[in-house]
Amino acid sequence: MTVNSYLVNLASDLVLSSTEKSNITTSINTLSSRLEAYFGGGINEKFQFGSSCRGTILPRKADKKSDIDYMVIFDTSDGQKKPQTYLDRLRRFAENKYSRSEISQSSPTIVLSLNHIRFELVPAVYSYGYLIPSPRSSWEEWMSTDPTSANRQISDKNTAENNKIKPLVRLVKYWNATQGYPFASYDLEKYIVNQSYWFCTSLKDYFYDFWQNFSCTYDTPQYIKDKVERAKNYATKAKQYEADDMPVSAEIEIKKIVPIL
Repeated sequence: MTVNSYLVNLASDLVLSSTEKSNITTSINTLSSRLEAYFGGGINEKFQFGSSCRGTILPRKADKKSDIDYMVIFDTSDGQKKPQTYLDRLRRFAENKYSRSEISQSSPTIVLSLNHIRFELVPAVYSYGYLIPSPRSSWEEWMSTDPTSANRQISDKNTAENNKIKPLVRLVKYWNATQGYPFASYDLEKYIVNQSYWFCTSLKDYFYDFWQNFSCTYDTPQYIKDKVERAKNYATKAKQYEADDMPVSAEIEIKKIVPIL
């Protein structure tokens, strides 16, 4: 097996199975119905967004933190409240409708953990655009967001780069999961989408290019810099082994970055 075939096969294995997709669809439909029954006219919209819509979500076998982002837009005809008010409403909903599930607040979301998937319930309001709790203010203020812009950006970039961007994102997110999540998954996706990939054709070209150019900021903790440096060194060695016509040795180095599932 070559480095490229290994990466292609692994990226394919990092796609949700038909069973996982079916279970998620069922859970989303149930969630939608329960939100309507519980809140009635208290919510104006609700929809799925995030990596599960972009095609970059990882299966639970590869990422134990894999989740579905779900936005709930509250009606504000009685006056717009502070974000924590709506977070509390979502928590009470989850405790009422999912009493046997694990429920917690993590960042400005309510986390609902089911057997096969985890939901991140994001409260929002609409005022000249969608507003969600700002993590910079301990959820006491609102910040604007466009929940579909990332979908368009990665879709356009993926098309422009011969459908190699989404597989690359999945591979890098898998590395991130194996390393204890040193980076926010969404930040990695944004970085990958915003890069230029000159002369890249195969998935291995994109993978090598990512590691050659990826770098940490000055204030990144040293232990994270060390993780990145190790991966960069493995990629450099793999590329050299390929140049020396040593494909087996090259594959061994690549598996140190993204091991077999």
